[in-house]
Amino acid sequence: MLGHTVGEAYDQLAELAPATPLGATRGSRPVLRHCRGAQPATGVVEAFASIAAGDRVRAMAFRLEQGPDRRWRCAAVELGGERLTAGRSGPR
Repeated sequence: MLGHTVGEAYDQLAELAPATPLGATRGSRPVLRHCRGAQPATGVVEAFASIAAGDRVRAMAFRLEQGPDRRWRCAAVELGGERLTAGRSGPR
């Protein structure tokens, strides 16, 4: 996902990755429980998912924006109510 991220999202996702916040507990694997999305504007998709790992369920929301090159990039991510990214300063 890092190759498809803009602004502060890149640095914050890079810091988050080693911590594996959606990681499994007690030997179980993360499972996607529910996913929904909306298109609030042309070239913008906002989505949310609930992910179960063992007896723990986490929420994740993200915003994808389509650039002038027609490629989609992650512009913001929230995990369990904690905002991880806010940047939109351009592609890396």
